[in-house]
Formats: sequence, C-alpha cells, structure tokens
Amino acid sequence: MAKTTTIGMIGLFAFAAVFPFSSAAGAGQTGDRLLFPKDSFTVETKIVRTSAGEKTVTYRSYRNIPYVVNPVDADYQSLDVSVPVKVDGTAVDATNAPILFVIGVGGYMSVRNAGGAPGAAGGRPGAMGGPPGGTNRLSGNADLALAAGYVVVSPGCRGRDNKAADGTYFGKAPAAIVDLKAAVRYLRHNDGRMPGNAERIVSTGVSAGGALSALLGSSGNSPLFDPYVKEIGAADFPDDIFASACFCPITDLDHADMAYEWMYGALPTRSGTPVDQDLSNELRTLFAEYQTSLALKGRNGFGTLTANNYADYLLREYLVPSADEFLRDLADDKRKEYLAANPWISWSDKGASFAFSDYVAHVGRMKGLPAFDDFALAQPEPVLFGTKTANARHFTEFSLRHASGDKSAALDPGLRTVVNMMNVMFFIGRDDGGCARYWWLRQGTSDNHTSQTVIVNLAASLENRGRDVNTRLYWDAGHGANEDAEDFIAWIGKVTGLAK
Repeated sequence: MAKTTTIGMIGLFAFAAVFPFSSAAGAGQTGDRLLFPKDSFTVETKIVRTSAGEKTVTYRSYRNIPYVVNPVDADYQSLDVSVPVKVDGTAVDATNAPILFVIGVGGYMSVRNAGGAPGAAGGRPGAMGGPPGGTNRLSGNADLALAAGYVVVSPGCRGRDNKAADGTYFGKAPAAIVDLKAAVRYLRHNDGRMPGNAERIVSTGVSAGGALSALLGSSGNSPLFDPYVKEIGAADFPDDIFASACFCPITDLDHADMAYEWMYGALPTRSGTPVDQDLSNELRTLFAEYQTSLALKGRNGFGTLTANNYADYLLREYLVPSADEFLRDLADDKRKEYLAANPWISWSDKGASFAFSDYVAHVGRMKGLPAFDDFALAQPEPVLFGTKTANARHFTEFSLRHASGDKSAALDPGLRTVVNMMNVMFFIGRDDGGCARYWWLRQGTSDNHTSQTVIVNLAASLENRGRDVNTRLYWDAGHGANEDAEDFIAWIGKVTGLAK
C-alpha cells in the first residue's frame, strides 16, 4: 500500500487549482482553465516488484484534474498524474520522460476518476496495476514504468454504462475515445509545464481498453472528432500519440462476428450448445469477402492474406513459434507432462507441429452466435452503440436484418459513422498521417474472446504501412495476459530514446 504525505498547505488549495471553472489565479496565471496544477500534489511511496528485486519508488501524485472545460461529468472526465522523484533513494528527473497513458477501461464501461470511489470499471483508473493475467509475479505496467522513471497518466472516461438522473445515457460511442483524445490534448497543452514529454506519449490498455489504445494510436488528429472535442471544451492541440500498446484488443467490431465464425464456427458453445450452421456459414462467407477487401500482405513473403490461407499464416508466423518457445523453455519432465496432456501437438528436435483445427478445438468456443452483435442486444457491444435514449442497438446489417426480419434493413448513416469512429482498421486504412509509428501488440493463444485474426490483421495492416510493430502471442495464455511486462517497459525506453 502506498504511503502518502501532503506537501505543506498545497492540499488546501488543490480544489481551487483544479476546479474546471476557476481562474487558476492561485497558480500565478489567469484565464486558462486547463492549466496543470503543478504545485498541487501529495508525495507517495510504493514498492514495485521487478525481476531484479523490490524497488521503492517515491512519486508526486496529482489527483482528479479535469481535462476539459465543459465536462459532461467531471467525475469521469478528469485524470491522475504520477511523477517519479526517487527510486531506491536515487533522485529521478522526469522532466523529459516518456508518458505512459494508461487506459483502465474494461468492457467499454466507464472509468470514474473522482474521489477513488468504486466505478463501473472497478474504481479509479488502473494506473498502478497493468494488464491482468499472465503467470509472472512482477508489478503491472504502470508501476514498472514509474520504477523506470516514466510519468504515468491515468485518465477517467465515459462509457456505455453512464446514465444521468433523468434516465438518458451520456457515455455511448464515441464518448470514450473522445474523452481520451481530450486527455491527450490536455497533456499537449501543458507540455513543458508538467513533467514528461507530451511528444512521447505511449498508450496502453487491455481488452476494450486495448481497442481504445489502438484507436488512440491510429486516429490522431482525425477531423471526425472535432465537433465532439469542441463540445466538451478540450484544448485546441493535436491528439496524435507516439506509440500504442494493445493487449487483446476487442476491436474491428463490425467484422468481429464474421471473424469469430471463421475461427470457431464448427464448435459448440461452452455449454455444449451447437450454433446455427446456416448463420455461421453466412458469416464465414462475409468474412472471406471482408478479408479479400483488406488486401493485406503477410510478413516474410507470405503473400496476400485470405480466408483460405489464414490458418496457414497463423500457424507459420504466430502459433507454432509461440508453442516452440513455450515448450523449449520447459524442463524435460514438464515438457513430457505437457505433451502427454496435449497429444494433438507433435514434438521433435525441429520443434512443434499441429493442425489448426486441433488448436481451435483446444482453445474452444466461448461465445454464442452472433458473438458480438447478438440478436437479443445483450452483449456489451450493442450497448456501446446505443443512443442518448436507447440503451442498445444493432451495429451490423447482418444482425439488424436477422433480428428485424427485414432483409433490406440498413444502418442509419449516422450510426455507420460512429461505428467507423470506433474501428482501428477504418483509420489505418485511411493512412492520413495521424497513426502512431510504434506498436506493441500482445494476446494469448487461448484467448477466445475474439478471433486471433483480429489482432493479426491489425499487425499486418500496420506493417503494410511501414509502422514498427512488435507482436507476440503468448502460448496457452488467456484474455488479458501480459507475460513480458519488463520487456514492454524497456521497449518504451528504446523507441522513445528518452529513458536513461
């Protein structure tokens, strides 16, 4: 647990310094309601577990800073900043350090920043944690970042669950990504006043948070968001970022049902219930058409990725290498034990080999059909695309037509725009210059929350456009795994060139 010390009388003035409609005169300036309250902080200490042992980190903690002038709800549209000042007693200068921008969103739910009270996504943003899962006992990404001398920013944001007292909703898409962009603009606005280099922002998130991290990394400065950020009073600064880390991103939502059936269509659900094969085949056909339309080239000379060769690509470039690494790292007795329990895997001096169908059966199907835009509007994604007055609505024409019985039903053009605004593939396809240069992509091979094609298409689309992409699938790991956290922190230092 962190130890907290209040600095002098600063705590008495914190409210005046950060309240969005105050003048900021206490900071020596007037008129700027988005000024970083550099003198309003507490000093905290915490123990960070690293592979080299425990480290004691002393840091300045700035809490509940509104990042827009006209918040819909400042309890969500505010952020925390953690600035390391000492690591094991040695002074740290974070003036020009990378900024780790931690997106604590899960399930496209809101993240409440104010007061530390529990919120829909589990309370305050997940700044001091990191992606769940994995088998290591290290601290999470944000704590490791502090120990490395990086600044950590933890924004709150609206989500699909936000509901006002009058019964209307105020966090449906694209509210979350709008808020995160506003938070980035706030950092840019205060670059030079607050510690950290706002030209070296690295976002990170898990699941829906991973998708939002991907969106933040791909949609920099897109004019589609201009009316939204202006409405809430965001700073008039760029919102592109330097790098994006995405752990098991639940993205490409309007094509996710197709991809899920391509991968899991022949399998029953976890309860043993078979899915409608006519509908599954229909979605698989749509996936094949979609994959062809992307015209993505596989790495290492593989050629164009299609529905017909995608299994071979996954095996060659991702799955077999992941299994090889896992099995080679096991002691002989543990390897024999694992292979005995998984006879579908063949092992020799040359490494592992297995059939894609056996791998898919090993992972198993998690979701029903459709996996995302379900006919009953019960999954998180239809709720994400609700409106101010409607909690949920279909966001794919496949589900809209089957649920309504109207074979000619079409999405409202306004909804189609919002769906695009929530899809990383839409922005990468535009290739308009706002896409981050560096990417860190991670997912477990046993993660059945979405198809493995989603993250691999993301990697391929970025690689095809010259981005620097570091992708890895963790063998047999599930949703949210993060098995090389220290490598991630070192990668940030390498690509930014700013870490000591």
